[in-house]
Amino acid sequence: MTTYQEFLLTYKNGLPTAGAVEAVVADHKASAEYRAALDADAYDHQQNVTITRYEKTMRTLTGAEVPDPFASNHKLPCNLFRRLNTQRNEYSLGNGVTFSDESTKEKLGDDFDTALQKAGYASHIHGVAFGFWNLDKLKCFRLTEFAPMYDEETGALMAGVRFWQLTDKHPLNMWLYTVDGIMRFVRKESGKQAEARDDKFTPYVGIVKKTLADGEELIGGENYPMLPIVPLWGSELKQSTLVGMRSGIDTYDLIRSGLANDLSDAAYIYWLVNNADGMNDYDKAKLLNEIKSKHIAAAKASEGNEGVEGGQPTLSAYTQDVPHEARTAYLTLIKSGIYEDFGGLDVHTIAAGATNDHIDAAYQPLDENADDFEYQVIQFCQGIGALQGIDKADCTPQFKRNRISNQLEQTQMVLAAGSYLPATTVRKHLPFISVDEIEGIEKELANEEVARYRALEAELNAMKAEQTTAPEQPDQPQEDNQ
Repeated sequence: MTTYQEFLLTYKNGLPTAGAVEAVVADHKASAEYRAALDADAYDHQQNVTITRYEKTMRTLTGAEVPDPFASNHKLPCNLFRRLNTQRNEYSLGNGVTFSDESTKEKLGDDFDTALQKAGYASHIHGVAFGFWNLDKLKCFRLTEFAPMYDEETGALMAGVRFWQLTDKHPLNMWLYTVDGIMRFVRKESGKQAEARDDKFTPYVGIVKKTLADGEELIGGENYPMLPIVPLWGSELKQSTLVGMRSGIDTYDLIRSGLANDLSDAAYIYWLVNNADGMNDYDKAKLLNEIKSKHIAAAKASEGNEGVEGGQPTLSAYTQDVPHEARTAYLTLIKSGIYEDFGGLDVHTIAAGATNDHIDAAYQPLDENADDFEYQVIQFCQGIGALQGIDKADCTPQFKRNRISNQLEQTQMVLAAGSYLPATTVRKHLPFISVDEIEGIEKELANEEVARYRALEAELNAMKAEQTTAPEQPDQPQEDNQ
């Protein structure tokens, strides 16, 4: 991995060279972090590279080891890696984040929750993701497409190269991000030297001049006070979640695949022909074909074997029963261990109708890992907010964890305390209402209240109008007293 100080030494005439930028990408691709990220992507796509490379072998008469062409070779990779990482990420970010100051969310853009969710998932499987603040929206750079350059003394991210290439036959594009701006480089063909597409740095924020006659014109630009790329670590360990999980997943997949192979290999009927020692290979093949095609055959003694002691030839069918109980129990034990080591929640361990106390106890490992991850998200959001001059207090996210619960029990508890809490707080704690729905519900309730008020006002006005326009009744003549 190339450090920022090492990269600065390659500058010529105050600008980076194309060869130095390409060397940064090459060093990054050779790093252990990059190779681990590629393996993590494979496991994330349910492609276990360990069992993919595994082949059953056999030894020839000379002792050479060759692939076994007769053995079954089923490969059944599981989806535990993606499922557990999705659970951890969506537990904290599935409902988005909120801020104490509502204007903060508006400054971060409409797609901030979506971009943060993508960055959070990438930080789990790769160990780190990079958020690039592009003027008014957040973009996520993954470790497999971004080569970071850290400061040798502080460890802070100072620069980086984003690279992408469709295939080996297509150009390799490289964009250098520094505090001074962006420079683009390209290597058009494999084996040729890279070249610069720009002769100077381009500012991150362009200043546009608009006129009716000429339209828009870029007349200048400015940069941020710091690099507009902020790293988001998946945990305090700063490593991929595949570390530590890989051995358990490989063992689980190998045992499950091996069990399937044994069942396939044992799914044959073996025929034993008694009292037919004189049958040659041709007779045996003919007998087997008749059994498979007609499901019936007559076993006759071969010539010269008619009088063998023991009577006429007989056929006996045999099958094999594969012992699977021990392996099935071990698979369950391994899966449980993976969940426990990862700190995930296996919903099958929660009995139906469990109380919230039992559910909270099952969520405890996931809560502990979520605390670690959310601390990283807080630092990330504050770093993005600093680029826009937002105070840390106003850019500290609040999370609503996405968890199952005994909704009836929780609803009764919230409603019981409802008389002591504001209506908005009550709605936030109801388990069947998400954070994004609250604003819409309150607007709808306000509209219904206004509609009821207007209907009542119209009714009162109608009653007043009816009293005003009613004809006056003549006075009744008084009867003379006789």
